[in-house]
Amino acid sequence: MALAGRISQGARVSTEESFVEHEDRWVLSLRGMSVTKISVDFRLVLALDSDWEVALEAPVNLSHGTAHATSPVLLKPESQDAAAALALFGAVVLSAVAFKSGTLRLVFDTGHHLTCSSDPSFEAWQVTGPTGWRFASLPGGDLAVWSGSRAS
Repeated sequence: MALAGRISQGARVSTEESFVEHEDRWVLSLRGMSVTKISVDFRLVLALDSDWEVALEAPVNLSHGTAHATSPVLLKPESQDAAAALALFGAVVLSAVAFKSGTLRLVFDTGHHLTCSSDPSFEAWQVTGPTGWRFASLPGGDLAVWSGSRAS
């Protein structure tokens, strides 16, 4: 994991001002953060450096390598079926994108890709930060974004 060490030491977390909104997505400034804790109850929660948290309540696809190299594993947090997520412990985020359709995609330095789609009935996932930033997949497929003082 030499690559992980270089990334986490040299590319520490970007500042919140580097969140970038595009027409169809937000690029989240989680690059360089590592997964420091994984917990499961009715959610799968990935705690990241700098007090950031990714909470997943809907089924999550976890794949490794390119999109066609391996079949994704379906993690089901509500039934505590999330053992495959342990492979993410210590992994460093390379990319984090919250799509305005309500889908979240995270790519890690281990080659893992985590994708959580929106749910028709409840918030499928949320990403929260220490200064009030929150991104959440709304029921039916939409994205809500809160900064420290406003929601959009």
